[in-house]
Amino acid sequence: MTNLSNDVVLYRRLVGARIRSQWQYRASFVLDAVGSFCMTAIDFVVVWALFRHFPALDGWTLPEVALLYGISGIGIAVADLGCGHLEELYLDIRSGKFDVVLLRPVSTLVQVLAADLALRRVGRVLQATAVLVYALAAADVAWTPARLALLPVGVVCAALLYAATFVLWAGISFWTLGANEVGNAFTYGGNTMTSYPLSVFGAWLRRLYAFVVPLAFVTYFPGLYLLGKDDPLGYPRWFQFAAPVVTTAYVAVALAFWRFAVRHYRSTGS
Repeated sequence: MTNLSNDVVLYRRLVGARIRSQWQYRASFVLDAVGSFCMTAIDFVVVWALFRHFPALDGWTLPEVALLYGISGIGIAVADLGCGHLEELYLDIRSGKFDVVLLRPVSTLVQVLAADLALRRVGRVLQATAVLVYALAAADVAWTPARLALLPVGVVCAALLYAATFVLWAGISFWTLGANEVGNAFTYGGNTMTSYPLSVFGAWLRRLYAFVVPLAFVTYFPGLYLLGKDDPLGYPRWFQFAAPVVTTAYVAVALAFWRFAVRHYRSTGS
């Protein structure tokens, strides 16, 4: 427990230093954040354009799909802010720079996570938040204490699950250098998939995003409960409340795999 506390404190200090250094260039930060906001807003424009031609998508209206988009979008945006740079870890492995990480008496994962923080990506967080606010205002949600609690839980679990996926694919980079594009299919691609109802996809895609990379447990299933919708796929009702359990298990697998990958790392010898 002491080691974990020390790692958290160290991470906060390192990230704090990076935030302060980037904040020195405020104009650059604002322009980058606005650019990030506008670029990701195009994704929702595509969703809006789709509903200009179809009144509903498998029974889901635009505000209801926007709810899924907002939860998933905030999750990937927060994860990308803190972990997105892991997709380039293979460059450090290939060049031998990762050896330096092993020499320090600090958690390797803490070091690589704190190695970069693209503060400009906060624009993506704000854009997804704006869509979620719109969805909550426009969708017909019968608020109860359980729904009020489930919404933030779903958002936090989405961020953790996306972050764990970044870590998993960073671990795979120790064996498959340059395979980050495959990982993007499950992070950024997963965000695109889970911005729509799971029921509109084929059976193999539904199983992939429900039981392999379980993003459906932090978007689609909680979304069903928030909106009071029946699940046309017939999954058990308790799936709608399983986000914390599924996320905890997935994060544990990601951390265990990272430790396994680091233990089996072989230096380039350069």
